[in-house]
Amino acid sequence: MSFYSPVRTNAQEAAKSDSLPLFRFVEDPEQTKIDTYEAHGGYQAWRKTLTEMTPEQVVGEVKNAGLRGRGGAGFPAGVKWGFVPKGSTKPKYLICNADESEPGTCKDRVLLERDPHAVIEGMAIASYAIDCHLMFIYIRGEFGYAADVMRAAMAEAYKKGQLGKNIHGGGYDLDMIVHTGGGAYVCGEETAQTNSIEGRRGNARMKPPFPAVAGLYGCPTIVNNVETLASVPHIINRGGDWYKTLGTEKSTGSKIFSLSGHVRQPGNYELLLGHNLKDLIYSPKYGGGIIGDKKLKGVIPGGSSTPFLKPDQIDVSLDYESLASAGTMLGSGAVIVFHEETCIVWIITKLIRFYRHESCGKCTPCREGTAWLELLINRIEQGGGKPGDIEKIESICDNIMGRTVCPLGDAAVMPIKSAIAQWRDEWQYHIDHGKCLVETKCELAPGN
Repeated sequence: MSFYSPVRTNAQEAAKSDSLPLFRFVEDPEQTKIDTYEAHGGYQAWRKTLTEMTPEQVVGEVKNAGLRGRGGAGFPAGVKWGFVPKGSTKPKYLICNADESEPGTCKDRVLLERDPHAVIEGMAIASYAIDCHLMFIYIRGEFGYAADVMRAAMAEAYKKGQLGKNIHGGGYDLDMIVHTGGGAYVCGEETAQTNSIEGRRGNARMKPPFPAVAGLYGCPTIVNNVETLASVPHIINRGGDWYKTLGTEKSTGSKIFSLSGHVRQPGNYELLLGHNLKDLIYSPKYGGGIIGDKKLKGVIPGGSSTPFLKPDQIDVSLDYESLASAGTMLGSGAVIVFHEETCIVWIITKLIRFYRHESCGKCTPCREGTAWLELLINRIEQGGGKPGDIEKIESICDNIMGRTVCPLGDAAVMPIKSAIAQWRDEWQYHIDHGKCLVETKCELAPGN
């Protein structure tokens, strides 16, 4: 199988630092093979889990580490595992969420393609912690290569006895299924994902009950992100106390940030939580500054569904609490950068087109509201804006926010509300003059 390297990483820095464990070996073309993974210390945590720890101890160690979900919500992983009912006679399931559908996010893809056994080992440990004997990985349909790599790694894990019957002689059985989705954004939401695995339409379910109580096939189910699970073996190997020394007090550990847009060196960078956003964008080690030496206009710090930051707001720590205080979110860690010659209205036309298309149609506010927003925003961008359009857009956003079964509606309107609040004068100029305030043609990046 050929080695595929789609994006730049800071793997050389990670290889020299124990505090950046996820990217330590991702540039080794042999890391996808189980022999190389084991030579680098792989599956030691899995063996330790089965031979030295109880499920309760595993859950306790992950709780102690403070590991929070890396898919966007940031909910503590160990706490989530603890929600599985004790003594239930129903089967328990674990799902690794590899849908990664948030625009700007491509971090999980790197782990799937370059370090697949780390994902499998993390899944296995989490399965043991919740008494699961059948685990799934749900991979975005467009990630064909990643799915092939995971299937090959899974076959190796079975062959080497890391999966299957009586693993490491401890009497524990565990099987794995690689399931590919159809590329729907909504299937990144855990209940829509369980519907999809069951062969149903990928619509979100009402909560409660939450998946930990009634998820896949009506049984207790834990859904965790790829990056979250890939972090688990390092916690088991070195302990929760070690993990707590990384990052900040409430945002522990390292995090992969997908940096894209108008920067010289886009890529995936593993950093300790709490790293400065401005440094990520401008440091020669990472983003290298804005292309063409242009000025910065704005940044989306956590994926396309999170509110914007302006240039005077980017001297901020990349952690859950600091970004929330700044009025935005860490989200999936997708940092999208725009330079001064980018039209904010044009950006929003692209985002609302995506979210309108990805709405599953289950909820009226999202189904009808996103279509109406797309109509109004496109009209403004094309020069046909009317007085009162901005207020109408704000009203529609307010009637979507918090009124849908899943977070897609909120995801669609948060960047719109932020863009209007931060650049209202630019929206008004579009309406008054029928054109962009910026002089150059609207474009996200050269060639796009």
